[in-house]
Amino acid sequence: MYKLKVSASFDSAHFLAGYNGKCANIHGHHWVIEVVISGKELQQTGEKRGMLIDFGDFKKIVRGLADGFDHALIFEKGSLKENTVSALKEEGFRLIEIGVRPTAENFAEMFFCKLKEQGLPVKCVTVYETPDNCAVYEE
Repeated sequence: MYKLKVSASFDSAHFLAGYNGKCANIHGHHWVIEVVISGKELQQTGEKRGMLIDFGDFKKIVRGLADGFDHALIFEKGSLKENTVSALKEEGFRLIEIGVRPTAENFAEMFFCKLKEQGLPVKCVTVYETPDNCAVYEE
């Protein structure tokens, strides 16, 4: 089995609605996403012969995903009042509403699924919230 791993990062803010602790307040992280893909066979012909996938193509997909979340406030649907969301948008803030609580665990699963939808043979996705804390999702 061959495995490749690339990483990308983004900076964003989030909060955990209904949480009893510091993370209930809006705060930011330098998130790092590590993606591992796997396959049993390498490409046999053409310029990509001997490769599972071109690292450049792989990195472009993962970086594109990370860039989509960069410098935004990521929040769970229904966790902010509509007038708060409207006011933040009116001020020009970049908001990303998602259907799950914005935890490292949920990000790992969400990114796994998004990359799988793009046709990558994803083995696992690791999301670092801090340099010492991460969540891993694999099927």
